[in-house]
Amino acid sequence: MAAEGRQPCRAVAIRWPNADGSEFIVLFGNWNKRSINLALQGGGAHGAFTWGVLDALLEDGRLHFDGVSGTSAGAMNAVILAQGLMHGGRDGARAALKTYWTAVGRSLPFEVARSSKDGQDVSLAPAFKIMLQWSHYFSPHQLNPFDLNPLRDILCAQVDFERLRTHSPVKLFIAATNANSGKVRMFRTPEISVEAILASACLPMVSRPVEIEGEPYWDGGYAANPAVFPLVYECKTSDILLVLLTPLKHKATPHTAQQIKDRVLELAFNSTFLREMRMFAHAREYSSPSLFHLGPLERRLAKLNFHVIDADELMSELKTETKMATNIRFFEMLRDMGRERTLAWLEANHGQVSKRSTVDIGELFY
Repeated sequence: MAAEGRQPCRAVAIRWPNADGSEFIVLFGNWNKRSINLALQGGGAHGAFTWGVLDALLEDGRLHFDGVSGTSAGAMNAVILAQGLMHGGRDGARAALKTYWTAVGRSLPFEVARSSKDGQDVSLAPAFKIMLQWSHYFSPHQLNPFDLNPLRDILCAQVDFERLRTHSPVKLFIAATNANSGKVRMFRTPEISVEAILASACLPMVSRPVEIEGEPYWDGGYAANPAVFPLVYECKTSDILLVLLTPLKHKATPHTAQQIKDRVLELAFNSTFLREMRMFAHAREYSSPSLFHLGPLERRLAKLNFHVIDADELMSELKTETKMATNIRFFEMLRDMGRERTLAWLEANHGQVSKRSTVDIGELFY
């Protein structure tokens, strides 16, 4: 049986004719599994879609993960993925993701969201809506004086952060935003801690800033959602799979006051990511077409292959408030949609991984 992270040797036969009419056969084996980097966007409860994406990739087993960059819910998925792979390989990662999302769905002692049996019709409970309205008038210090955070308990119960910092099977890049400067803080594998993950998912109207080394941090979505640059500059693999939770284009323009507030917040969380992707598209366009004139950065940009799995149609139909919907049936519906999209993507595009991009980032972002 092949070791974890590798696939069985695929031999390529080259036939050379001998003078007597027989053939001399040379076999070349390829032990390298196709590798990708993952860029996991944040989106609160909508991150359960990414759970489905990862579950399908792990079940399929043909792609090896090199680096994983995650923000907010993407950071949660990234660290649970790494912990599961470290502890039990692909099956362990699938089990860890299921355990995490199930725990989140059952983490609060009161009902936050209601959903239909299939999870598609979901809405926040009236009492929870009132609590969210209070967040516009009271600070997290006033609403949550004991700084209770069920995610901390879930992460500490599932993740061995000390071991992960030295034995993670993937390179981790977790983004948080410095609340005093607006600069992105990138926590790499040796710096991963429960505080770093909570900082990446810290909504300033709901939770207190997470203090790390004397600096306060808020949700990483304000500065990078997700950060792509560490996957470009710090990973050997040239293929980057973007798992997107925010629609790149909406069907309708917001008109009500609440719709406008929701759209403004969404644009704020997505603007840095869009700007970063436009930069990569622009840089690739202006790179020299001749390989003989490429510098190290241009060579790296020229080799990059981008891929996208998104849920634009689904996410466009969901209310923004459902990002706060802690409901297991809703999570499972999103997971199933993520699996469906990923299996279809693998069927259509697996053969292109390591060869070419399956999406035109210039057309998509620039």
